[in-house]
Amino acid sequence: MLLSFRVANHRSIRDEQELSLVATEFNEGTGRDTGVRIDGKPVQVLPVIGLFGANASGKSNGLHAMSFMRRAVLDSFADWAKEPGIPREPFALAPEAQEETSLFEVDLLLGDDPVRYTYGFEVSDDRVEAEWLHAYPSGRRQVWFDREAGRPGAEGGEFRFPGTGLKGHKDEYTALTRPNALFLTVAATLNHPQLSPLHRWFMDSLWAADPQAGEADRTRWIRDRLTEGRSDRRFRDRFVRLLVKADLGIAGITTDPETGEVQLLHRTPGGGTSPLDFMEQESLGTHAWFAFLGPLLHVLDRGGTLLVDELDSSLHPRLAAEAVRLFHDRDANPHTAQLVFTTHDATLLGPSVAERPLDRDQVWIALKNATGESTLYPLTAARKARRDENLERRYLHGHYGGIPRLTAGELAREIAVLEEEPKATA
Repeated sequence: MLLSFRVANHRSIRDEQELSLVATEFNEGTGRDTGVRIDGKPVQVLPVIGLFGANASGKSNGLHAMSFMRRAVLDSFADWAKEPGIPREPFALAPEAQEETSLFEVDLLLGDDPVRYTYGFEVSDDRVEAEWLHAYPSGRRQVWFDREAGRPGAEGGEFRFPGTGLKGHKDEYTALTRPNALFLTVAATLNHPQLSPLHRWFMDSLWAADPQAGEADRTRWIRDRLTEGRSDRRFRDRFVRLLVKADLGIAGITTDPETGEVQLLHRTPGGGTSPLDFMEQESLGTHAWFAFLGPLLHVLDRGGTLLVDELDSSLHPRLAAEAVRLFHDRDANPHTAQLVFTTHDATLLGPSVAERPLDRDQVWIALKNATGESTLYPLTAARKARRDENLERRYLHGHYGGIPRLTAGELAREIAVLEEEPKATA
């Protein structure tokens, strides 16, 4: 389970920002008990947080930073060896940011008897400047490793392994760690028994699935899982039920006996069904829901964290709200899978408590300042919103920030001014 994520100097995020999935005193019942205590207090984790904000406010960059961290952990040993340096994206609007490091850190709970881990790293254009892993197997912090870049040209940097928490032949792993590779990636690739579970979390439990980017790849993966003879029957049955329930006019699925392609069956006026060509005849909304269902069911079945950029893209607001409620439902989500999404859809804030799928501490805001730097903050930090407050209306009226600074009719007035200028100078 993801407790928090920290990032600095990535795309529009320059100063350090933190997204927290720990329930607060404002939570109204969606928090899940973890069995873990931090600073003597029991910790509840949120199954969902939603990040709201104007266009280009930086909300997507928060999710992109998590995806970058995942790719770094999975690819730094092999793929980063193909090119010099590190393929990071520091804040571009201040030249000095290019010389500053980029920070990425996750705080996690792993295992059936959850153990807390804090893992992070800092990178420059050339190398890994710092990397660390802290574990809390008995509730107290153990520093499993701490790495600093050391002098220029030094192989891998300087490593410390204080205490006896991390076992194994550590010198062998450090010797194979290049300056532009992560120690975690190297050790897990070589099957270090204590570090492999953390590496597997990035591989198997952190999924990125926005409704548009990568849709073709996800659709192929879903079709393969649905194909007769190779399908997971439970996955197929649940997938079809949610596809039909979405009220898209779909009655079921079938597999073309000649091509093996999955086809969606639509109801006909005569009471029968007929398949439509998926690529040519299905709507954008059907494509979006189809591509989203696969990753959604994957994390619900196994646990994990699903990142969705623009949840409302091509999805009706009621369908998006029901996707959120799936993660809140303890029967549908027994493994405490988590959903972190961005959206423009203010209806997810609900006109009333009963209609709102999100608790107050599940709502986050992205705001970009005049110099292009993004800030991420919880709605509860913007203002102590009352439980019965109409969050949707107050958000749209700008009480929490994160909306475009436009007045009604302002764009039309700008066009009118341009039309008047040639007359004034004639």
